[in-house]
Amino acid sequence: MTIWIVIGAIFVGLITGTVTSLIGASGVSVVVPALTLFFGLNPHISIGTSLLVDVITSLVVAISYFRHGNVRLKESLWITVGSILGSQLGSHWAGIISDQVLNSIFAIVLILSGIATLRRKENSFDSSKGVHFKNVYWQTLALLLIGFIIGIISGLVGAGGGVMVLLTIIFILHYPMHEAVGTSTVIMAITALSSLVGYTRQGNVDWKIGLMITIGALVAGIIGSKFANEVSEKKLNKIVAIIFILLGILMIAMKFMH
Repeated sequence: MTIWIVIGAIFVGLITGTVTSLIGASGVSVVVPALTLFFGLNPHISIGTSLLVDVITSLVVAISYFRHGNVRLKESLWITVGSILGSQLGSHWAGIISDQVLNSIFAIVLILSGIATLRRKENSFDSSKGVHFKNVYWQTLALLLIGFIIGIISGLVGAGGGVMVLLTIIFILHYPMHEAVGTSTVIMAITALSSLVGYTRQGNVDWKIGLMITIGALVAGIIGSKFANEVSEKKLNKIVAIIFILLGILMIAMKFMH
C-alpha cells in the first residue's frame, strides 16, 4: 500500500465522517464511489468495505448523540429489527448480481438519495403527529415492513440505512431533527453490521483500505458530532445532496465510457 493510497483513504474517511456526523447520512454514499472510481475496486468489494467503515463510524457518532440525549429507539426499534432481516436477504442477492448491474443500481439509489435529501425540511417535528394505527400490532407490523425494505436495499447496495432511515424517522415517526439524526446513526450501525456479515462471508471486504478510511472517518466524526447542533443543516444538506447526485451521474457516465 503506497503512501498516496493511505493519504487518499484517510481523506475519503474525513469526508465520510463529516457526512455521517452532521447529517446522519450513511458514509457508503462517499466511500463506494471513491473506492470504485479512484481505487479501482469492484462494486462488491467497495460496498463490503464501505459497510466496515459505516459500522465503526456510525457507532462512534451515535454514542456522541446518545450522550446529548438525542437517541430514541422505542418506536424505531421495530425498524431496526426489520432492517436486520432485510439486509441479510439483500446482501445474499448482491452476490449473484453482476458488477455492472450492481454499479448501476447503486448510482440510481445515490441520485434518488440526493434528491430526497434536497427535499428534506429543516423544521422540527412532533412525534404525536406521526403515522399511528389504532392497533399497536398493525403499527408494529408496518414499521417492521418498512425496516425490512430498507434492509434489503441496504444489503443490496451497501447503504447502512442512511437517508432512507432518516426520512422514515422524520416523516413517519416525526422525531425532532436532532433525535432523528442520532437515532438514525444507531440504526445505521446495526443494519450495516448485519450486512457486513454477509459481505464478509463472501470475501468482499478490503480490510486494509477499510481501516485506513475508518481512521479519517473517526477523526471527522468525533469533531463533527460535537458541533452538529451548531451547523446549518439546510445549507449542508443541499451541498451533500448535490455531491450525491453528481457522484451518481459520474458513476453512470463511467459505465458508458467502458
